[in-house]
Amino acid sequence: MSLRHAVLGLLAERTASGYDLMKLFETSLANVWPATQSQVYGELGKLAASGLLTVAAEGPRGRKEYAITDEGMAELRHWLTETEPERFRRSETLLRVFFLGVLTPVEATTYLGLEAARAAAGHAGLEQLEASVDWGDDQISTYGRLALEYGLRLTAMQEEWARWAAEQIETR
Repeated sequence: MSLRHAVLGLLAERTASGYDLMKLFETSLANVWPATQSQVYGELGKLAASGLLTVAAEGPRGRKEYAITDEGMAELRHWLTETEPERFRRSETLLRVFFLGVLTPVEATTYLGLEAARAAAGHAGLEQLEASVDWGDDQISTYGRLALEYGLRLTAMQEEWARWAAEQIETR
C-alpha cells in the first residue's frame, strides 16, 4: 500500500483539507498505514500536480479542500482490483524468536512475556479506538471497522501465541 492510494481512498467518499485528512488518518488508518503531516501534505501536492486530485475549494489562510478526479478514481480502482498487494513481511519479533536459543530459558520466556504484554496493550488500544470513534454508515466507517476487527483479532492471536510459546520453553 502506498500513501498515494491511502489519500485517494480517503478522498473517494468526500472532499477534505489536509487537516481533515490528518484527522481521518489518526482515527482510521494510523494502525494500518501511519503518515505524518508533512507526508500527507506533500502527497496532496503530488496528486494534484499529476491530475489525480483537484482543489475543490479554497478558504482562509490558504486552506484547500481536495477532491478526487475521475483519473484519481480510476487509479484507485486499478490499484484495488488489478495490482497484487505486497505480502512480503519482515518481522524483527519473529527473527528474534528464531535465535532465542542463545538465551537462558528464563530470558527467552521473559522476552515472550513482554511480547504478550505488548500485544495485549495494542489490543487494548484498538478497543479504546473502537469505543472512541463515532461510527457511521459511510464507507470509511464500514470498511474501517473491518480493518479494525483484523487488528483486534491479530493482536489477540499474537498475545495468545506468545503465551503459548513461553509455555513451550518452560515445559522443554
